[in-house]
Amino acid sequence: MRLEAFRGRDLATVFLEARRSLGDDAIILHSHTVHDGTRPMIEVLAAAPTEIRRFHRLLAPEPPSIGASRSGRGGRSQPFHIALVGPTGAGKTTTAAKLAVHAEAFGSRRVGFLALDTYRAGAIEQLQGYADAAELPLEIVYDAAEVAGARRRLASCDVIIIDTPGRGPHGTDPAWRVILRSIQPQETHLVVPATMRIDLAAALTREFAAAGATHALLTKLDEVPNDAMVAQLAGQLALPLRWVTDGQNIPADLHTAGPLLLETLDVAPRRMAFA
Repeated sequence: MRLEAFRGRDLATVFLEARRSLGDDAIILHSHTVHDGTRPMIEVLAAAPTEIRRFHRLLAPEPPSIGASRSGRGGRSQPFHIALVGPTGAGKTTTAAKLAVHAEAFGSRRVGFLALDTYRAGAIEQLQGYADAAELPLEIVYDAAEVAGARRRLASCDVIIIDTPGRGPHGTDPAWRVILRSIQPQETHLVVPATMRIDLAAALTREFAAAGATHALLTKLDEVPNDAMVAQLAGQLALPLRWVTDGQNIPADLHTAGPLLLETLDVAPRRMAFA
């Protein structure tokens, strides 16, 4: 979403500047007072209506098609595979645990873990601890030859959450990408900390397209001082968002993306009122 900031000494000046830049039908999404030196200034975040409609569509993705895939033997439903990919420190493993046990994520469906993060020290132990606490099955895969056996042992699950290493998809060790391609998850969520610089978001989306990213998932919203920038980051990623997280508590700090991200804009979208 192209969300732009405009500053001025009064609202009339700021509105005129926004209208010149975005057009007469520009919409205010957020306004607050900032200080430029010793003098207070009005700052407004605004967008064109087409951008707002696009943003709303991103926040209303289709629900996961759990149970839609069936095998040829007896028509039994196959597990729904959802992979979490993203940069180091984004919080993928903790997010995997939240998704597994949050009632609003997959409800009463049986969830299992498939771990591909065999690189980071302590990663398997961390996920194993979550799995043990929730009494959920966990399989660890070191290469593509082990995928079939792991999936067979998780066949009783409705949902399989795949945890991947915190590495760029074009890094020097692409082994996890080979394994992920062999699994062919129905959804791959790009996990991005809300603290990421907005100017890096589009490049990150392009990079992880090679890993099959279909959705985005924002984490660490509690670490962002300016909530309106979270919405701007989401728009820059340009991927559908179903969930966000805002803390370390499992599962409490997982939320549906739409209501929370729209709330970060402080007000419902409204057209600018020019004199």
